[in-house]
Amino acid sequence: MPAKSYIKYKNKLIRNIFQEMKSIYFIILPLILIMASCSSKDPLEHVLTSDSPSIKRVMQNYNNYEVQIVYTQINRSHNNEVNFTDFEFNVNDSIYFYPASSVKFPVAIMALEKLKKLQEKGIEINRQASFKTKNDTLYTSIEEAITQIFVVSDNQAYNRLFEFLGQDDINKNLKSKNIMGRISHRLSTFHAHNLKTQSIIFKKNIEDSIPLYQQSSIQNSPFPKLSLRKQLKGKGYIYNDTLIEHPKDFSEKNYLPLRSLHSAMKRIHFPELFTESERFNITDDDRKLVLKVMNTLPYEAGYDKKEYYDSYGKFFMFGDRKEDIPKHIKIFNKVGYAYGYLTDCAYIKDTKNDIEFILSATIHVNKNGIYNDNNYEYDEIGIPFLAELGRKIYDLEKERKK
Repeated sequence: MPAKSYIKYKNKLIRNIFQEMKSIYFIILPLILIMASCSSKDPLEHVLTSDSPSIKRVMQNYNNYEVQIVYTQINRSHNNEVNFTDFEFNVNDSIYFYPASSVKFPVAIMALEKLKKLQEKGIEINRQASFKTKNDTLYTSIEEAITQIFVVSDNQAYNRLFEFLGQDDINKNLKSKNIMGRISHRLSTFHAHNLKTQSIIFKKNIEDSIPLYQQSSIQNSPFPKLSLRKQLKGKGYIYNDTLIEHPKDFSEKNYLPLRSLHSAMKRIHFPELFTESERFNITDDDRKLVLKVMNTLPYEAGYDKKEYYDSYGKFFMFGDRKEDIPKHIKIFNKVGYAYGYLTDCAYIKDTKNDIEFILSATIHVNKNGIYNDNNYEYDEIGIPFLAELGRKIYDLEKERKK
């Protein structure tokens, strides 16, 4: 073959090979991208696109249910150092949801912080000392109030600690720790928004005539209304047995976004991962108490098991069931539910299968758009969704390589 013809033949052959390779490349590349996409799929996306009826019916209209979710994978190195991998779904701090009893979580810890400060000033009171607010008919203790808050979400226990702290100190404390939120009122009481706290008296023994410590009433500063999205809710509400046909205004209610709750759960379990100013300033013994009561089941604290079954305050994984929670599954959490809102924030640990993760979520179930009518779809939609969400995340964790 002549040299010129050979060169033309060679160049043509090279071009054909190149075109073939190019075609193959554009066939394979999408497959590679799909495979990469599948392998790096957000675990929350994986869970929330499941065929589970409890999840599917909510996710078909998740914005109407105001769903927000934060999930943290916990990874430990060979020397047990912890690092987090966070995932979020539909989370927005500027969109209001009612936190209900979840605000009791930081308030309980703040009561222990204040107790520590008083002790450092030489005031000889501890968390077992009996105390009574001015309008109370009985004595209790800081420890008993905290136990009631986490085990059965007692409103009066929260209100007593609220009187001990006052709104100004509560919110100053939140701000100092870079925890977004505003806690402005008591729960389920006629004087919920009173800016003046009740005086308090502490005694070593109830019979003692001389108190250990007396705290005068505190005059707190007024709060500006919140300026957030979706503060006006629904189409009406019941007030004094009368239907008011206007959206309910939540601008003066408590505000504690999901990221703040989730962050508080991280701080109480893993304080070493936060700066000193961001940690809860409590003693090691007080921290052990908080962790203990967060995981305590009602019957373990003396409550009737028929009325206060294991999952009474545990929405994730077991909320839609009334059987006993297995001993090897520990749920350290705080729930909140009111006005159709259901919220849970939990650190979940399975000691048998070496599983641990943090999960926080909120959902709103109020189909008729009327508040205070006690007609909310808690049992039909809200709790089944949260329970199944917890189970799906648990299953994912069980298979996850660490």
